Amino acid sequence: MQYFVQQMVNGLTLGSIYGLIAIGYTMVYGIIGMINFAHGDIFMLGAFVALIVFLILTSIFVSVNVVLFLLVMMVVAMLMTSLYNWTIEKVAYRPLRGSFRLAPLITAIGMSIALSNFVQVTQGPRNKPIPPMVSTVYNVGGISISLKQIIIVVVTVALLALFWYLVNKTSLGRAQRACEQDRKMAALLGIDVDRTISITFIMGAALAAVAGTLFLMYYGVVAFSDGFVPGVKAFTAAVLGGIGSLPGAMLGGLMIGFIESMWSAYFSIDYKDVAAFSILAIVLIFLPSGILGRPEVEKV
Repeated sequence: MQYFVQQMVNGLTLGSIYGLIAIGYTMVYGIIGMINFAHGDIFMLGAFVALIVFLILTSIFVSVNVVLFLLVMMVVAMLMTSLYNWTIEKVAYRPLRGSFRLAPLITAIGMSIALSNFVQVTQGPRNKPIPPMVSTVYNVGGISISLKQIIIVVVTVALLALFWYLVNKTSLGRAQRACEQDRKMAALLGIDVDRTISITFIMGAALAAVAGTLFLMYYGVVAFSDGFVPGVKAFTAAVLGGIGSLPGAMLGGLMIGFIESMWSAYFSIDYKDVAAFSILAIVLIFLPSGILGRPEVEKV
């Protein structure tokens, strides 16, 4: 039983990271109906920015509070990735917004490859490790819970609550929901659609940067290729939970994390990805719109 609970804790931690990335996918899709396949590489870029900030801080300061370290790393990573995502949306996606649906998809894949190669060229192809930032581990009834895991879960819950409030209780959220329902009508009502979409890309990038910083803190290593697999799994989580739904994205992320953790614990770790995607296929057979998703209404 202790082993089972331990794997649940590990799955909760991993699922929280997937959920943060998945929210970025679901927010962009909810407004413009597009899958930003460069989002996984934005997550990877956030991890590298956090790494560079960590190296700069440790070279200047001998001893600094870990919380302050993490806060500075997150803020700088959020600023840099938001700038990148805003530029991508303005340069690569906005000109193709009115074109046939395949063009933005191909462009998103191209931006993903470009970002990955950019980081590979500038930072090198090897894994980039850092010393452990947080090493405290608590033993609760035979269950090992590290301070890193607690930080990840607390940050995830706080950000999910903040973004739920922004989307449901603010004027920006009303504008986003209006653009989601009908962009042309929203523009006629005075909503700046381009500005709303750009802010949505920025918000998604900020969450991906936080996820990248937490990923770096948890695993202590990052590579230029780390954007692809977590990005695909986060996209899977968004679809599983119901793409377009913020709680659905987080629920899907937690489900993927639990599935991977349990499968690795009781079966072969080599097939944990197969298990996650198999569950996705099964759910979509019976719930095509995902667990918390709403069926898409065709506008005529």
